[in-house]
Amino acid sequence: MGDIPAAKEQYNNWITAMGSRAADIQKIKELRQLQNQEFRPLLIGLHWPSKPWGNEDLNAKPTSYDTSGSELNNLIDQYAQDVADTEAAREALRTIFAASIEYANPPETLPPQVNQAYEVLIKEAALNGDEEDGASLNLNPENIYQSLIAENAETQEISFGIGDAADNKILDLLGYLSYWKMKERAREIGSTSGFKLLTQLQKVAAKTTRFHLVGHSFGCIVVSSIVNGKDNNQLVRPVDSLVLIQGALSLWSYCPDILRRRNLSGCFSSILNNRKVTGPIVTTRSIHDNSVTKLYPTASVLGRFQGQDINFAETNSEFPEYGSIGTFGIQGINEATSLKMYPCDKPYNFQSGKVYNLESSEFIRNTDPKTGKDEDAHNSIAKPEVAHAVWAAAFGN
Repeated sequence: MGDIPAAKEQYNNWITAMGSRAADIQKIKELRQLQNQEFRPLLIGLHWPSKPWGNEDLNAKPTSYDTSGSELNNLIDQYAQDVADTEAAREALRTIFAASIEYANPPETLPPQVNQAYEVLIKEAALNGDEEDGASLNLNPENIYQSLIAENAETQEISFGIGDAADNKILDLLGYLSYWKMKERAREIGSTSGFKLLTQLQKVAAKTTRFHLVGHSFGCIVVSSIVNGKDNNQLVRPVDSLVLIQGALSLWSYCPDILRRRNLSGCFSSILNNRKVTGPIVTTRSIHDNSVTKLYPTASVLGRFQGQDINFAETNSEFPEYGSIGTFGIQGINEATSLKMYPCDKPYNFQSGKVYNLESSEFIRNTDPKTGKDEDAHNSIAKPEVAHAVWAAAFGN
């Protein structure tokens, strides 16, 4: 969920953390020397517009939420780019913004014209597709609105970009639509542009060149989609390791036969079935990441087709129906090993073809130095221990 300024800041922090791991870099140099190969690392940060109404122009002014006059047209332009840039979508947005002014306090039910406007937006944004765990989206504006009114206060401070525009339930609903659109965009960009980029790099690179992919948040959907391809597309060769840091995708998305589902498999199950990663697949999870532990399941439940799946809570499943890899790791497969994330002086022994879920709460944590209280740690990933795990995944093949 980042725009250009956020991406620059995060990649600067992340690449600094990777580059500071001198011991890990020396180890991999020695390993490559034993194989009569050089080690020349190249770190590439792939940015994709993934924050609703984010700043994709370095010269853009801060967003104003004055919904009158020319500012209203500017807002419509901005929101349309993230949801659906059609005339029908723009008229729907105009109706929604007008209602957000008219109803200073949230009405008990969604006004009919607003409900209709949201139905138009959902149709124009083509948001009634499938999720990464095979379930179908069924977005009902009134149902989502009622859930937002009753929403627990603990979900108000978390950071997927939902509710960032204004403290207004009518506009908060627009934020949720953008959330699902960002997830859909992650899959589309990964399976098309990202897949094409990696394919071109593999074609021109020497056969001894290794490719290691790392994703964070929705970026885990991007890198998974790059590896998975689209319509049975295949990379030139498998990638050498895959690390999913605080992944905002379903814990069942790599599962070949999702528990108690009706013959559904996760959309990335072929990555394991077809050995599209030769080395290890490593995930991180942290109890301090409120965005994936609290908001992800909330947003997922709001968007699902109720009644399609058996209630996991009533069947005593160890894991919930709706949850993220950043909370539970990859589940529903036989190859997964659970470990605690190690400190930098302890080596891993990741094996090729295996999945490792790292419990990382000790290190992926964001504590306010003044109050000592834990805050959302979703973006607190530029840590030496996290970088140590990423380098170790590169060793394991």
